[in-house]
Amino acid sequence: MQTESRKETRKASEEGRVSMPAAASARRTINARPALHSVIAMLESVDLPVSDLTEEHLKHFFYCGSPDSVTGLIGLELYGSDALLRSLVVAPGARTHGVGSALVDHAENHARGQGVRVIHLLTTNAEQFFAQRGYQRVARADVAHAIQATREFSQLCPDSSALMAMTL
Repeated sequence: MQTESRKETRKASEEGRVSMPAAASARRTINARPALHSVIAMLESVDLPVSDLTEEHLKHFFYCGSPDSVTGLIGLELYGSDALLRSLVVAPGARTHGVGSALVDHAENHARGQGVRVIHLLTTNAEQFFAQRGYQRVARADVAHAIQATREFSQLCPDSSALMAMTL
């Protein structure tokens, strides 16, 4: 029975979705590549930048919920051995149920599988959440040039944002 469960988990992972426990024995699934309109709606609802998003960005975005009703969302931009984690959002009704943590775990595992060694992020309101997960503040000058060249880093996020990184 346990072997069958592992096979199902492996198959789900290979298909870009992973089952995870959420609130009280309910199951949630992390899916790959959400619809652009859903991503934009979710990000705009919490005032996160969307002006630079394209369909190509969604290659490394993951979500919980249905395609038309996203309850959690996370995205990565990959630049060789570095990645920019962007756009972690969890709908108010899904918060405190582990959705954000599960999405971050999934994104980190995906990045690792793509050869990423360091994940960077900018945040104005989730520094404590990421610090608890092992991310540390870093100086802007110490970040890889590819990350510095992103629109999120160079134009969209305010200079007052906390810049954090974690080695995988």
